[in-house]
Amino acid sequence: MKMARILLIENDRESQSAAAEALNSHRIEFSPAIHDAYRQLEKEAFDVIVADLESDQVNCIQSLKERMPYTPLIVMSKEDKSELVVQAIKAGAFDFISKPYSPNRVQIAVSQALEHRALRNEIDYLRRTQDITYDFGKLVAESPAMKNVISTLQKIADLEATVLMTGETGTGKSILAGTIHFNSNRRTKPFIKINCANIQETLLESELFGHERGSFTGATKTRVGRMEQANGGTVFLDEIGELPAPLQAKLLRVLEEKSFERLGGNQTIRSDIRIIAATHRDLEASVEAGTFREDLYYRINVLRVHLPPLRERHDCIEPLANLLLERTSRELKKHIEGFSPEVIDLFKNYQWPGNIRELSNAVERAVLLEETRTVRMSNVTLYGMTRKIPYSSPSSPTLSPPPIKDLEASERDLLMEALEQSNWVQKEAANHLGVTPRKLNYMVRKHGITHSRWRKNK
Repeated sequence: MKMARILLIENDRESQSAAAEALNSHRIEFSPAIHDAYRQLEKEAFDVIVADLESDQVNCIQSLKERMPYTPLIVMSKEDKSELVVQAIKAGAFDFISKPYSPNRVQIAVSQALEHRALRNEIDYLRRTQDITYDFGKLVAESPAMKNVISTLQKIADLEATVLMTGETGTGKSILAGTIHFNSNRRTKPFIKINCANIQETLLESELFGHERGSFTGATKTRVGRMEQANGGTVFLDEIGELPAPLQAKLLRVLEEKSFERLGGNQTIRSDIRIIAATHRDLEASVEAGTFREDLYYRINVLRVHLPPLRERHDCIEPLANLLLERTSRELKKHIEGFSPEVIDLFKNYQWPGNIRELSNAVERAVLLEETRTVRMSNVTLYGMTRKIPYSSPSSPTLSPPPIKDLEASERDLLMEALEQSNWVQKEAANHLGVTPRKLNYMVRKHGITHSRWRKNK
């Protein structure tokens, strides 16, 4: 355990020695009285405060908490009356220890207090990160089309109605769904994302709605589903067009009644959630084809927002690339300051079939390869260039067609392009290439392709 700074408010010499021995792995500062502690807290910060108090000093707890609101306070007392314990906890104490105490009891209390402090710091950090990530003012929206999208989202964020976002894969629907949630009245409640295309149909119902113990082979205990976990918050259903027909009916009931049953259960569970759905499919065509319920379509198509592809957001390309470069350089601990003019020209003239996701992968790859402070053309690879209009710009000559590559190189290029288009999900990449997942796994190992997002690099 990392050494912590602990303030012990105790005037008894024997108790001081006992506490010092029990907490010898930490740095302890002693204060003989409350008023001395007040002066000490004005000068120094501590990780935990341990105070020996009597029943007539309970009001001091509030004063200590006012001075150090985020520091756990452990109260010790010779009096172990239940009234005193209740008063201390109500006043903000983290724990209560009756004297005399065992060294183990103090060690456990301090250890739990430090874990609580660390967890709170982590939560505060994540909240600050979310505020930055999901801040409307931080979103790149330089093109007229995206400015209109952001304006619409700002108007509907606080509404309770269901939102349907449409647009090509990789246009940023997930980030914008989070932006809606964290700028709504539900911002302090859970935001849960589920990709309906990435979970097997047999597991998706359990993932969404949970299951009861014994409901199917392997269900050894009851599981709470994501819809139940999100009570009070927002559920983002990405690729809702892939939702199987039986689950469409169950989702329709959630939208209409905010209730459902777990798989294998008969108890009705109510959950107050807002649904944000997204798809790259033409849902109207799916309704016509009979693969998507018409009544569900009308329920989710209340507030509709269409995200234009990156090739139609020309003014957003350069600032997006710079934002991704800054973020990726920070994550990879590399000092890269910008792109060469040729790279910027290339980015602006490329058609970006994979949209922002493809741009992000291209930047990440370039940062990994780059050894200078500027991303150069030699480290930028866009696997879809051979199928798009030739790149040219006023400041550089037209690129000549690439030479014919050997079979192995072509296979690797196609594999990398499929993985990028699928956001490195191997099952989806296999579908794009028309091969089995096993065949794709063989190809990945054959060409030595790895990625940091894969749990296990083959």
